[in-house]
Amino acid sequence: MRRAAVTRPLIGLLLLAGGHPSAGFAQDGLQPYQLVRSLQLVQDRIAAGDHAALPMQAKLLEMADARLRTADAEDYKDPKNFRALLVYGMSGGNPVTVEAATSRATRDPQSLALAKGVIDYLNGRPGEAIEALKPIDPMALPPDLGAFLALVKGSLLAGDQPAAALGLLDEARLLSPGTLVEEAALRRSVGIAVAQGDAARFALASTQYVERYLYSPYASQFADSFVSGVIALHMSISQDKLADITSMMDSEREKVIYLRIARRAAIDGLNELSAFASARAEQGRDGNTNQDDPRALLYASLSTVTSGTIEDVRAKLGKIDRSRLSDGDRDLLDAAQAIAGEVVAPPAALPPEKPAPVPAEKFAVPEATKAQSADDSELPPVEGAISEQPAVTAASGEPVANAPDTSAVAATSADAATVTPASAPSPATGPEATDPTDAAMTRTRRQLDLIDQMLGAAPK
Repeated sequence: MRRAAVTRPLIGLLLLAGGHPSAGFAQDGLQPYQLVRSLQLVQDRIAAGDHAALPMQAKLLEMADARLRTADAEDYKDPKNFRALLVYGMSGGNPVTVEAATSRATRDPQSLALAKGVIDYLNGRPGEAIEALKPIDPMALPPDLGAFLALVKGSLLAGDQPAAALGLLDEARLLSPGTLVEEAALRRSVGIAVAQGDAARFALASTQYVERYLYSPYASQFADSFVSGVIALHMSISQDKLADITSMMDSEREKVIYLRIARRAAIDGLNELSAFASARAEQGRDGNTNQDDPRALLYASLSTVTSGTIEDVRAKLGKIDRSRLSDGDRDLLDAAQAIAGEVVAPPAALPPEKPAPVPAEKFAVPEATKAQSADDSELPPVEGAISEQPAVTAASGEPVANAPDTSAVAATSADAATVTPASAPSPATGPEATDPTDAAMTRTRRQLDLIDQMLGAAPK
């Protein structure tokens, strides 16, 4: 309240300035800390849902940047102006301005270390920023500066030290309730709770965010984290708790959230959650149903596509207007229709029977042919061809004529080697390839594998 009382007249003065602000006006009219406080008030209005204040935020950032760049060492002897410089930097300010202004300031070592950490953070050096800011306790600083520092440190530690990050984000909220700092802290707490698998913290942070900042221009980021959290923590969050959180939303936002949950759940194979979310999306509120929304019909059908009411599902899928779906949802519709078609497809017809095997006697070689083969063995070899049988050599080293043919013996031995003992297990035999039921099952499995690949590639 005190910040609002101080800065409302300042905002009025800025609006009267109109047009494109000049550095001269900013320098002559206001101190750096006054401009930064005005910026914070506008950001708080934005967090509360005042989207019309976004252009004013851009103008104030520009004016604050000009004023901070022209401020001299004497200006930064005032602690309020130096704190304003750091808050400006952590509010999305220009790192070049912060670094140049810090070089002109003559402050105590802790303030300069804090400034170095902020500059490292703004320039994308998280490791150096963490080291510089580690010894500085946000709760020991003035609240306006400590809140931003806690938010920055919590964001930096979110990946490697999530528990510590959540504690810092709580400090940021404690130091600056009802502000853009609290909005950002709650929004980031939701994502960290999902990564930790902390369903209770996820539900609490989500409830608080929806209660206070549902209309923030950054609420779309919360929605992304919320939907991902519901999917990831579906075993730990009851449907009643989910309904309690979404009941605080307006009907349109609630419908969109449930549609997004239903879609993700259908893609991930969470049929129960998909059916629940689809039903809530169709149900609507205050007697206004959403049953004509093709997305709700599609996601509801995906969760029951293999159920006993497959004919009803096929009928619903056939009524969906493809032109009102996104490209990704058209792929899901194609996949659902393919699955439904396979479920009700009749088994393939029996193939014609194989001809009976011909008795071995019919393949017996005639005696005349055997005699011819024997005669052929006595013919001289073809010129240039190498005999397949090694020549038998006598002890004297000379080839022996009319050496006995061992091919018949070798063949007999090979045949004997392939005889399987009666005690040996019979070779494993799979289902008859021509069995229509097995063929249908194989075809269905192949189709489901293809559909799984399609669903896995669909955008979530």
